Amino acid sequence: MKTRKSILTLLLCLLLLPAAVLSGCSGESAQDRSSGGEEGATLIYGSQDYTAINPALYEHGEINALLFAGLTAHDENNNVVPALAESWSFDEYTLTYTFHLRDGLTFHDGEPLTSADVRFTLEAILDEDNQSEIISNYTDIEEIRCPDQVTVEIRLSQENAAFPDYMSVGILPAHLLEGEDLATCAFNREPVGAGPYRLTAWDRGQSITMERFEDYYGGTPNIETVVFKIVPDSDARALQLMTGEIDMAQVTAKTAEGLEEKKELSLYHMETADYRAIAYNFNSPLFSRHPELANILSYAIDREAIVKTVLLGEGEAAYSPLQKSEYVNTEMEKFTYDPDKTQELLKAAGWKKGGDGVWEKDGDRLSFVISAMSDDQVRVDMAKVCANQLRQIGADVTAQAQPSLDWENQDCCIIGWGSPFDPDDHTYKVFTSGAGDNYTGYANERIDELLAAARHTDDREERRRLYREFQDELTEAMPYTFIAYVDADYAAKNTIKGIIEDRVLGHHGVGVFWNIAEWEIES
Repeated sequence: MKTRKSILTLLLCLLLLPAAVLSGCSGESAQDRSSGGEEGATLIYGSQDYTAINPALYEHGEINALLFAGLTAHDENNNVVPALAESWSFDEYTLTYTFHLRDGLTFHDGEPLTSADVRFTLEAILDEDNQSEIISNYTDIEEIRCPDQVTVEIRLSQENAAFPDYMSVGILPAHLLEGEDLATCAFNREPVGAGPYRLTAWDRGQSITMERFEDYYGGTPNIETVVFKIVPDSDARALQLMTGEIDMAQVTAKTAEGLEEKKELSLYHMETADYRAIAYNFNSPLFSRHPELANILSYAIDREAIVKTVLLGEGEAAYSPLQKSEYVNTEMEKFTYDPDKTQELLKAAGWKKGGDGVWEKDGDRLSFVISAMSDDQVRVDMAKVCANQLRQIGADVTAQAQPSLDWENQDCCIIGWGSPFDPDDHTYKVFTSGAGDNYTGYANERIDELLAAARHTDDREERRRLYREFQDELTEAMPYTFIAYVDADYAAKNTIKGIIEDRVLGHHGVGVFWNIAEWEIES
C-alpha cells in the first residue's frame, strides 16, 4: 500500500503542480469555494459524463435525484414515502391509485406542477416512440384521470405491487414538452424539474452546475451550489480528491486504498444491490445454437477469486439477481466454482476437444469475446479474469474493452443491474421475454409467468414463494453467469455532513444523494 501511495504522490507532483483549474472557477480549489460555511457553500462532485438528462427516458445517473422529484421517494431504509404527493390510496375493487399532490408545487421555472404534468410524464413513458428504458414498469396503466390540479387517479389493468415504487420517477413539465420529440428535444440538455437543485449551466464534457431550488417541497437545501465536474476516469478522480479540485466522488476499491490516510477526506464504504454478470447474447450464432453453455460455463467462474482480486474484497459472490433482497432463495443452485464439472457437462452435452485443445460441437468452436465498457475499469478487469478462467477449461475466450456495447452482434458482455427497492425492479423488465431491458434475447415462458404473477399480487408470502420459484427456474436455463455484488466507495471532504453510509445503494452505486437537501458543508 505504501508503494502505491508513493507513486500516487509522485504523479501528483509531476502532473498537478499548476494551479487547479475547474471549468468556470478561475483556478480556485474546491476547498477555497466551500470554506465559507453553509451560506454560499459549493460542492464539487467528480462525475461520469452525461449526454442527455430525462428521467422518463433514462433511468441511470445520480443527477436525476438532484434535478427531479417524483410523487413518491425512498427513505433511508429504501421504503416508499411521500414526496410530491403528500398521500395516496389504492382501491382494490377498481384497481385505482389516487395520489394527492401537495399544494403550491412549482417547477424550477416557476410554473405550477399539477396533475396534468403527472399524466404527461406517464404517457410519455408509455409512448413506444420515445423508447423509454423504463416502459416495462408502467405497462399495467389502463387510464389516467385528473379530476383537479392536485389529484391524479391511475387505473391499472391488474394489480401491480411495485407501482408506488415506480411513482418515484421524476415528473416532467408538460408546458415545456407538449408537442416536442422527447428523444431529441433541447429539454434533455436543458432539463427543468422540481428537485432540490435547478440546472444553471452545462459545459459539455466539462461540468454541470446546479443552484439550490428555494421552493423545493422538502425545504430549501443547505448547500447553495452543486457542480458535477466531469471526471470519467477513477484514477483521475482520486488525484483530484487529493489536490482538492473536487470535494466528493465515487472511487474504485483500488483507488480508495490511496486515499485512506488523507486526513481531509472521509471514506464511505457502502453496500449495494448492484451485481455484475456475464450476459450471453442468445441471438448470437454460438449461444443461439448452444444455450446450454450459459449453465455449463457458470461452473468455470471463480467468483471468490474475482471478489478478492478485482474488488479487493469489497463485495461478495453473486448467484441471484435478488440476493440482497428478503426474497432471495438461499437454497437455489449457486454454480459454485468447479472447472472439472464444467468439462464433464461439456462432454455430456456432446462437446469434444479439438486438436488445439478447444471444445467443438457440430462445427462450432467454443470461442467467443466477452465485451466490457471501456470507461468501467472494474468491468474490464472482470472480463479479463473471466476470459482467463474460461481458457483454463478449453474455451477460446478473449476480453475486449469497448466504448459502447453492440447488443445485437456481440457474443456476451459484463452487465450490471440491481435494485434495492421492490423485487420487481430489474427482474421483470430484464428477464421477461421482450421486456424493455431484456437486451440478450433470453426467453423462458415459465419465467414470464412467475414474474407476472409476482408483480400482480400484494400477498407478501405469495410473492416470496413466486420469487423463490423464479430463482430456481433461472437455474434450469441461465440467462447470465452471475459474478459478484459490487460495494460502492465514496470519498468526500470531511467537512461535508449528512451522507448516510448505511443505506443500500442501487445500480452503479446510485442513491447517495437521496437526502442531499439536508447535507451541510462546515466552515
